Amino acid sequence: MSRQPEKKGQTGVETTGHVWDGVEELNNPLPRWWVWIFYATIAWGVAYTIAFPAWPMLTRATSGVLGFSTRGQAAEELAAWNERNAALNAELGGMQDLAALSGNTDLHGYAVNMGAAVFRANCSQCHGSGAAGVQASGYPSLLDNDWLWGGTIDEIAFTVAHGIRNDQSPDARWTQMPAYKDVLLPEEIDAVVNHVLAISGQEHDVAQATAGAELFAANCASCHGEQGEGNHDMGAPTLNDAIWLYGGDAATLRHTVEYARFGVMPAWSEEWRPAGGGLTQAEINAVAAYVHQLGGGE
Repeated sequence: MSRQPEKKGQTGVETTGHVWDGVEELNNPLPRWWVWIFYATIAWGVAYTIAFPAWPMLTRATSGVLGFSTRGQAAEELAAWNERNAALNAELGGMQDLAALSGNTDLHGYAVNMGAAVFRANCSQCHGSGAAGVQASGYPSLLDNDWLWGGTIDEIAFTVAHGIRNDQSPDARWTQMPAYKDVLLPEEIDAVVNHVLAISGQEHDVAQATAGAELFAANCASCHGEQGEGNHDMGAPTLNDAIWLYGGDAATLRHTVEYARFGVMPAWSEEWRPAGGGLTQAEINAVAAYVHQLGGGE
């Protein structure tokens, strides 16, 4: 309910004309100190939008006369930490024999912690945050002791630096499995699959596995070994254990034999990533130390 403002007899202050349950609202002016604070906040807000990034534009916000940015602040803090750790990074990056790293408790601890951060930022997208891999996509687990190219700390560092089957580094790990769909008959492929099932301790057809042993010896043993033990030098996986890169059931094995696999890992050394995003030698050695100590390193 409202009515025309009127003077109150007792206070002499004009009312606002509003009445709530018989209570009328007086039109008292704001305290002067409050008004000045209100004006000050307006002035401060205007000054802030001039000094700091504030107003959105088509492609970016206004930068502000002070040139401040949170990215720049983060870069400064990172540079400060790198400066503090420069001696440790230099020592870590200059190591020629990473196997000796475990004998230096302080440096090894620093490397593992640094490597964990590098792994989360660059490797976990494929290998998983816990390094367990993603079998459906052919991303290997780094927690077991089944390594395609060797699991010593130096071998891990080399793989990180140069990658696998990429066009970046001339020293990338590189072998290629042939596709046997147009080489072997369908029944021969079935026989090879059953032989692999047999040597890996899975349910199989005995007659087909026996026939597949000869085909395996003629076509597969040169890379995977006579007993399916694999070959680190060629990146040929072990086939006689229960650890699989893409899966070990009959259907998946058949697909692998027919069409082969061609997993690619980028080269992470900054030498082969000139556009940025590469890792320094210290970071490579650190992530190798982190992966090696997860439990699967040789």
